[in-house]
Amino acid sequence: MAAQSDLDGPPASVTSADERTGAPVGLIAMSAAIIAFSLSTPIVKWTGVTGVVLAFWRMWISVGTWWITLIVARRRARGTVGGIDWPSRRTWRLVAPAGLCFGMNISLLFTAVTRTSIAHVEFIATLTPLTIVPAGALIFGERPNWSALRFGGISLVGVAIVLFFGPAKGSATVDGDLIMLCVLCSWTAYLIFTKRARAAGVDTISFMACMMPTGLITTVPMALLLAGDGIVHDMTRRGWFIVVVLALLTGMVAHGCIAFAQQHLPMATITVMQVAQPALAVVFAFVILDEQVRLVQVGGMALVIAGIALFTRTAQRRPVELVPNTT
Repeated sequence: MAAQSDLDGPPASVTSADERTGAPVGLIAMSAAIIAFSLSTPIVKWTGVTGVVLAFWRMWISVGTWWITLIVARRRARGTVGGIDWPSRRTWRLVAPAGLCFGMNISLLFTAVTRTSIAHVEFIATLTPLTIVPAGALIFGERPNWSALRFGGISLVGVAIVLFFGPAKGSATVDGDLIMLCVLCSWTAYLIFTKRARAAGVDTISFMACMMPTGLITTVPMALLLAGDGIVHDMTRRGWFIVVVLALLTGMVAHGCIAFAQQHLPMATITVMQVAQPALAVVFAFVILDEQVRLVQVGGMALVIAGIALFTRTAQRRPVELVPNTT
């Protein structure tokens, strides 16, 4: 989930013809990103390592990879007009709130993954658009198509079916589901603060290079509080392998694929394609973890996917106007 935010919008110069021409490679890139994100939660649970411990080390590795990316980008841009500067104090201040929320989000997410079923994790997370639209209207003065919210009711019914009609001996727990609600809130806050920073002119590489270290401010205390010396002792060879895979697969490759796809596909196509992610994650959970899903839950999942797809398409029909909230 952490990584499921689209930090960059499509360039204004991209035309409909360009999108049609680049559709095949764009679809391949988006498919790769969706597969990567769908795999992330099942393999976190597969490690058997405490969630906050995985989040702790995943954040440290991501810090290193993004600062290496920044250094390489600076060297390549050396001598060019404008170049790439080191992040300024202003950049750090703008990005810090998003980083704090992201660090909390990934720690809570990895914890929830180890305490409830993947189906519950993924389909609670799909409710993000239903929280983002009202937040955008309240904070940024956006004017969404409010009629889209009626489709949110379909998704809520579907999520309720997924949550309350699971197998009697399944891995889902109430405390894990409650943690996922906190994940939903922290992810919404992260997206809001990300939008503020990007609207203020912070580029992608600088944003990620500042966001990851500030995320440690919340990740480290949570890991120390919940895991203690288990931060080192609980890690297994499998855990170290998965941490590196997560940092590279989702932290770098998946986000890169989405950024690439934005140059070749309409945003509506991207958002609707991402709706398939939770269902695919449930399939991977069945294959990797042998997590069972009842037939009635499959019906609930279909309602969630249909509701969110209709919601996103309807919400995008009216152009969104960004008006800073001066109150």
